[in-house]
Amino acid sequence: MKFVQIIDFETERMDEMRELVREREKRAAGNSGGPTHRLVLQDRNTPNRLLVVLEFESYEDAMRNSNDPETTRMAEQLAAMCTRPPSFTDCDVREMTELK
Repeated sequence: MKFVQIIDFETERMDEMRELVREREKRAAGNSGGPTHRLVLQDRNTPNRLLVVLEFESYEDAMRNSNDPETTRMAEQLAAMCTRPPSFTDCDVREMTELK
């Protein structure tokens, strides 16, 4: 069953965060078990608030990724760039429909 994690955070340093994530993706290229999709959403009413939706093939893949020391380091660096601590919501995907 696919698994999704939603990360809700606020930052004034999105460009720096984006660069850190890109560097991590380059190092992780070709590794299995990481996220399969990422969606970044910006709140229109609170522009410094963002939500990142990460999709994984399974909960187990997400937990392996979460337990990776490099993921932990990156998460700590990203959290330091936030204006409030990020919050995490873990979801099992029950249904997904392609509408167009």
